Amino acid sequence: MEILILGGTAWLGREIATQALARGHSVTCVARGESGAVADGATLITADRSSPDAYDAVPDQAWDAVFEVSWQPGFVRGALAAFGAKAKHWTYVSSVNVYEKFDTPGADEAAVLRDPTDLDLAEREQYGEAKVACELASVEAVGDRLVIARAGLIGGPGDKSDRSGAWVARAARAPEEPMLVPDTPELTTAVIDVRDLASWLLDCATEGRTGTFDTLGPVVPFGEWIELARSVGGHMGPVVLAPRDWLEEQKVEQYMGPDSLAMWLTAAGYEGWSSRSGAAARAAGLKHRSRREFLEDALGWERELGLDRERRAGLSPAKEKELIEALEA
Repeated sequence: MEILILGGTAWLGREIATQALARGHSVTCVARGESGAVADGATLITADRSSPDAYDAVPDQAWDAVFEVSWQPGFVRGALAAFGAKAKHWTYVSSVNVYEKFDTPGADEAAVLRDPTDLDLAEREQYGEAKVACELASVEAVGDRLVIARAGLIGGPGDKSDRSGAWVARAARAPEEPMLVPDTPELTTAVIDVRDLASWLLDCATEGRTGTFDTLGPVVPFGEWIELARSVGGHMGPVVLAPRDWLEEQKVEQYMGPDSLAMWLTAAGYEGWSSRSGAAARAAGLKHRSRREFLEDALGWERELGLDRERRAGLSPAKEKELIEALEA
């Protein structure tokens, strides 16, 4: 297949390119080239997608598959205008942030969406509304040749947000020291391996599959996730269980960001954030590697970056020690 990736130098786009090349496809990437190099064997066409002539250097041909990951409506509409009519298959990687509410565990693709933004260039605070606008533009242009993949948390090797590897990295960093863990074993986690997502998206393009799908990882209880992370990371020290109410009183950051409890979310209205159904994508062939394999590979990536580095998500050693001392006091 002749594949066009709008992007292809950052994380998911580069993974799609890498796997496509391994399958024997020809890959062209359109990007500024500032996020890194393209996969070995791919062709990079350097372009600024905000420019009116962004696609002038892209061959005018009937691409077998086009992959789009942008959240800026103007970029998406421009690419659809340039390539939509001739593309045999189009994939738009969206986000579960398109949904209006996240309070219902088991919700699926029928849930109500946010209102779309009417801006070409949106602010980060309008991410969900911008993704809705991009979806609508894609449906209008290539609806009968389109896969919309509403991704949840994406993780695994290459996760620069540091979320998906935070707990296994903590376990491995100080395997004999006390480990602070929220006493909320019933809360849920869900993270999809970037490699599994890329593989399934390529399968859809190859098989001509269309439709809208929530693409999320397996739902795993928080307590089970922690114990598996401890097992993979080799943590043998004591576990210090911190009550939910106490952690909320301490205003510990949740889910993401520096000094956060990664992937831990108790905010009202988000009860279903990490427990959407995902059944449609599984029925359409989406397969997930085991959570142990996921964490083993995530730990490998964490070791490459350095377990003692300053993190974008997860508690720092100093913050964890401070919280443990405060709890014990």
